[in-house]
Amino acid sequence: MNLQILPTQIFHGRISLPGDKSISHRALMLGAMAEGETVIRGLAPGEDVNSTKRCLQQFGVIIKEKNGEIRVKGCGRLGLQKSEKMLDAGNSGTTMRLLAGLLATQSFSATITGDASLQRRPMRRIIEPLTQMGAKITAQENGCAPITIHGGKLHGIHYRLPVASAQVKSCVLFAGLGAEGETVIEETIPTRDHSERLLQRMDASISVSSHQDSVSSHEIRIHGGTLHGCEIEIPGDFSSAAFFIAAALLLPKSELLIENVGLNPTRTALLDVAREMGGEVNIMNLRNAFYEPIADLMVRYRPLQSTKVSGSRIPLLIDEIPILAVMATQAEGETHIREAQELRVKESDRLAALAKNLRAMGAAIEELPDGLVISGPTKLRGAEVESFGDHRIAMAFAIAGLLADSPTAIRGAECVDISFPNFFARLEEVSCS
Repeated sequence: MNLQILPTQIFHGRISLPGDKSISHRALMLGAMAEGETVIRGLAPGEDVNSTKRCLQQFGVIIKEKNGEIRVKGCGRLGLQKSEKMLDAGNSGTTMRLLAGLLATQSFSATITGDASLQRRPMRRIIEPLTQMGAKITAQENGCAPITIHGGKLHGIHYRLPVASAQVKSCVLFAGLGAEGETVIEETIPTRDHSERLLQRMDASISVSSHQDSVSSHEIRIHGGTLHGCEIEIPGDFSSAAFFIAAALLLPKSELLIENVGLNPTRTALLDVAREMGGEVNIMNLRNAFYEPIADLMVRYRPLQSTKVSGSRIPLLIDEIPILAVMATQAEGETHIREAQELRVKESDRLAALAKNLRAMGAAIEELPDGLVISGPTKLRGAEVESFGDHRIAMAFAIAGLLADSPTAIRGAECVDISFPNFFARLEEVSCS
């Protein structure tokens, strides 16, 4: 589907956004492994989360929706039923990687595949620790899906994450739920901690600590045990909010209130970067909801200055770098994004996609092996750009299209349904020409 984005002059009003996708995956999976019922409010509506739901249902998990609530009838830690069919994770790396951790604890074998994009994404990063724990896993020669997990008796390990990845961390934590002894995960660069928060919420035997040696690190320790069903209120997805934050910062005279946004500190590095660039984002009505901080955000237009991001900040805004690149085209000076090579193995090669599309719109951009250098401010021109089947690329260039001097066409725009159905309609609600 080709979709045309018309230039706009101002963002104004108030908006609330769908539930957080990362938390939604985890709530469904942990609810399935718990004793009793888990009630989830605000579950993300996109295709990625639907992939998780369908996979769990193939294992006999009962998931029902009533009055806007999702109710998951827990099967217990070892209660999943063997599926005779291959599991399809669609485009969702979170589904594949986290589910592999749960399946490694079960007494049967299961095979997970996905779409063409997911079959190119690296899975050795979960295969290695799960194999160390005693699971037997087979994959393609390149270490990619389809992968087959032969579950069974696991033992705890001490695993230092070689890459900063919340998905790998969560996979090992989920496997640790069914392992003998203690599983210790060490990360030198903090990543999003939704799994740890939900596990605490569901009474897992888990602890988190920090220590200093040659480098600063976090240790997460988990023992096998029983999870208990609970109520979970999922806040608005910060990564979805990022596109609206950027538009309000970039369009003159804009003022936008974004309600009920999750402000987990491992997710909100973009707010710090935006403020460093001169943007105005005010946090209002901050409160806690079921172990996750939540607030309203008031965003107002301000001229932006260039910035530099690298190192430990990159994992904390990995999903927001596409929209940060668009922001950089309007900032005064030269913005450097470095040590972001992980973007090359996401739903698309996001560094290459950003460079190609922004050049088509007239931006001054240099693509590096591990990042981008973007000079601004540049008046963007309308162009035809490619989504590359990547929802965050499509949404980032929808915002770029709002800033352009003429209409912008996005090829393959339907991929936004992966995380944010009705994204384009929501843009129209607060756009004024």
